[in-house]
Amino acid sequence: MRTGELAAVSGLTAKTIRFYEQAGLLPQPPRTRGGYRDYPPQAAHRLAFIREAQAAGLTLAEIRSVLDVRDSGEAPCVHVAALITQHLADIERRMAELRATRTALRTLARRAAATDPSTSTEADICRIITSGPGDNAGLSPQK
Repeated sequence: MRTGELAAVSGLTAKTIRFYEQAGLLPQPPRTRGGYRDYPPQAAHRLAFIREAQAAGLTLAEIRSVLDVRDSGEAPCVHVAALITQHLADIERRMAELRATRTALRTLARRAAATDPSTSTEADICRIITSGPGDNAGLSPQK
């Protein structure tokens, strides 16, 4: 099937398909006598896998590693399970960071509502962020 047909079947653009081919996610197909790419039917399945893996949060490099395992003749499910476990741990860590940031922002919002800007001194940059020397009001420094 030519690139346009594969694009229609997969829901991707021809440009994306060529990018995936260039990135090593999709093997280079044979060419017709006229020089057109002639993708085998399994290319549509491979593109569907790539799309679903991206939707699950896998990077193109991770997807390429899964496809490399598959292309070597091995089942990649153990590798995929490890990637999923790693991504879940990363998401849990990021969610904890976001909860801490939300707590800090709520503290700042309460402080902003209670701060009279006319009480700022020349030494203050913004009393909402730093209410006074040594007082961070429970805010932790950002890394």
